[in-house]
Order: sequence, then C-alpha cells, then structure tokens
Amino acid sequence: MRLLFVFILLSSSVFGQDIKIAKLKYDGGGDWYSNKTALPNLIKFCNRNIKTNIDRSEEVVEVGSIELFLYPYVYMTGHGNVSFSNSDAENLRNYLISGGFLHIDDNYGLDQFIRLEMKKVFPDLEFVELPYSHEIYHQKYDFQEGPPKIHQHDGKPAQGFGIIYEGRLVCYYSYESDLGNGWEDQSIYNDPEEVRQKALKMGANIISYAFTSD
Repeated sequence: MRLLFVFILLSSSVFGQDIKIAKLKYDGGGDWYSNKTALPNLIKFCNRNIKTNIDRSEEVVEVGSIELFLYPYVYMTGHGNVSFSNSDAENLRNYLISGGFLHIDDNYGLDQFIRLEMKKVFPDLEFVELPYSHEIYHQKYDFQEGPPKIHQHDGKPAQGFGIIYEGRLVCYYSYESDLGNGWEDQSIYNDPEEVRQKALKMGANIISYAFTSD
C-alpha cells in the first residue's frame, strides 16, 4: 500500500503539480490550529534548500477524512486535549500503514493526551525514543544529538519518539522541542535566527525522511 504515496509523489512530479502537505484537525478542544505561519515557512525553506516541490498553501485535513490519504506528510500540533473517535483512529491507522507519515509536535501540554489517543491507533505499539543515529537526524542536515531545543517549556531536554510499524517509522513525535514555534515568523517569538534555522533544518530532515523512506 506504500505504492499509493509513491504514486502521489511521482505523479505530482510528472504532471508538474506541487505536492501538498497538511495540518491535522482533531476533536477534543485542543488548539490544532496553532502555529499559523509554521508550515508555510517550513515549505518555503524546504523548496529553497532541499529542492522539494511543495504547494505553498497550508492545507487542513480532518483526522477522520478520506482526504487524509492525499498527503504524504501530515503535521499535528497543539497545547491541549485531543480526542480520536474509533473511526478517526481507524482512519489514521490505515493512513499510516498505507505509507503516510504523521509528525506530532508537542506545542506544550499535548503529551498526556496524544499518548493515550495514539494507543487507540496502535494498541499494541508504544512510542520509543529514537537513537541519535537514526536516519531522520541525518538527511541533508546532521543533528548529532537529536532534535534541537527551541523553547524551554519544562526545561527538559528535547526528545524524538517514534512509532514503528513493521520496521517503518510511521510517526515521529518531537517532545520538549517545539519545532513549530521555531518555524513561525521571527516576529512572533523573537527567536534568534540561529535557533530558527535549527528548527527549520530539523523540519526539512523530517520532510525529506517522510518523502523518501521505504
């Protein structure tokens, strides 16, 4: 079923269409819509620096929608509650095992909710911390110590977790890092440009991995 997403990528290239990526909309009251400038800035960075051909508009897709399957990479963020219905969980599972890729980015306060909800998606799997040697940290840019620390939050080190299904990383979870805030317009958080560049480069690595991993 991975061929579905290979077809999407190849047909977009052959027919001159831009690949689309999307932000995930979910129920529960959490602010899935936060970080409004994050994905457009990441897309711009990727198109310029790693030569992707991603549509510049920010798409939004509901977790239970069949349209989820149109996107090889989906970004999820927020600060609060997340709730997946049984049909949402089934749809997300089918998307991921068919070749899709979910990037969950804790915007502070998401952790306790998303861990429970992802158990609905993969009851028999757990998030595992990825070793620094994992290829997601060594695409175009090298991150020898895993994901960069962008915002302090609880002062814990940034960590990268994954859900691995049949040997393939289908979900990457950036925790205590807040990559999306680093992708935002500089004027929003006044992060130093060096910090923003680290966030954008790590984001580019995730996009590259999602588009090319088997």
